[in-house]
Amino acid sequence: MLGAAINVVPIMLQRNVPGIADYVLPAFMFAAVPALFAALAYAMLASAMPRAGGSYVFASRSLNPYLGFVASFSQWFGLSIAIGVVSYLIVPFLRDIAGAVGWVGTAAALDVGSIRVAVALVFLWTFVGVNLRGVRAYERTLVPLMFLMFALGAIVIVAGFSFDHQDFAAALAERGAGPVPETPAAPFRWGAFLAASAVLFSSFIGFDSIAQAGGEAKNPGRSLPLAIGIAVITVGTFYMLFTAAVYHAVPWAWVAEQAQTQDLTAPGILGYLLPAGWTVAIVAGAAVALTNDLPAMLLSVSRLMFAWAEDGIFPRALARVHPRWHTPHVAIVASGFMATVGILGSHMAGDFFLGIDILVTSMLVNFLLMCLSVLWLPRRNPAIAKDITVLRSRALQVPVVSLGALMLATFLVVHIWKDLTADVAAWYFHSTPVWIAVMAVATAIYVREMGKLKKSGVDVDALYATLPPE
Repeated sequence: MLGAAINVVPIMLQRNVPGIADYVLPAFMFAAVPALFAALAYAMLASAMPRAGGSYVFASRSLNPYLGFVASFSQWFGLSIAIGVVSYLIVPFLRDIAGAVGWVGTAAALDVGSIRVAVALVFLWTFVGVNLRGVRAYERTLVPLMFLMFALGAIVIVAGFSFDHQDFAAALAERGAGPVPETPAAPFRWGAFLAASAVLFSSFIGFDSIAQAGGEAKNPGRSLPLAIGIAVITVGTFYMLFTAAVYHAVPWAWVAEQAQTQDLTAPGILGYLLPAGWTVAIVAGAAVALTNDLPAMLLSVSRLMFAWAEDGIFPRALARVHPRWHTPHVAIVASGFMATVGILGSHMAGDFFLGIDILVTSMLVNFLLMCLSVLWLPRRNPAIAKDITVLRSRALQVPVVSLGALMLATFLVVHIWKDLTADVAAWYFHSTPVWIAVMAVATAIYVREMGKLKKSGVDVDALYATLPPE
């Protein structure tokens, strides 16, 4: 998932984390470390428990049902909001394409709030439809887009390393776009560095989506861990090259100044250096990359809801499967409505980073519980633990996931501190209280449904001692 993670977040981070200056790439590299540990935890758990619902199944069978629900609902909420954010962010890329080809009126119209929201909703519900049609439609859509976004993203990397800051200053002067501000030597600040790393950590989500549809994969015990490993290594390398290329060509001081007043995109700012045709190509590539995020995240969140309902801890209607397409259509549509909230929330807040901050909090909680699940699984379900095929040695498992849990917990504390100390217009523009409020509502639903389950005579201990049926 290469959309907002590289085309928007490393650029707009200059607004979200003031003072990060030219330390964006080192923060990205540091963020990759706990992401790698979390990926290993996911790979281990996926190899032993390849079932739909991924993180919910992992934590509920390793820790306890409630923590499984917390891990997966946090993930569902964060990803659903992120789907809305991604849909909302596609529109500035369309605006940049229109501007590059000289459609000034169209570009201006796409900056109008109501039009931006309407276009975002069209993109979102188009891919809800793709997911409703099933895995074959998903594959026919996703795989071609994947190759296209890598190819067009490679153009950004080549272009970025082909120009330097002097070239950018000359291009601005030629277009009459104003001078580049002086780029002072920025001091290193641990607070800004850790806060930026926590935000950039969210860029590595995607491998967790692989695990959610475990029951639909061929030979999942082998293919899921392998897919997770390939995704983290190849995409992580691409992230670093892409970000390094952009900041090689564009001074961070100019990015920081412009980001205060508008939503910037990496291809959009490189457009100052390139002919219109190449600008259209790289902006279109970024739009394709964002578009490519949507079906993957919708697949992930809908399978989480399906797994809850199948276990009986959420309303049973969410486990309904479409008679023709064989997809959890109720869960997919419900996830689409939550993503719609993400679009509307981004618009009303006037800053899409509220959604990014919610995603960061949600995924840090999720990945932290995944690391703890690896630690606790042999005690709670030793029979399942024996099926782990990735890092089978307990002497390797324990230090890897322990260090991962420590780093993730540190990121979570830093991120909450940054959020609660941010100067915003109202309390609901802080991501932490929003996350807590939503989790409180979800907990109430869980308690009610779990009570019904026990009253109906279901042996809850036996239920969570085994894996759901394939």
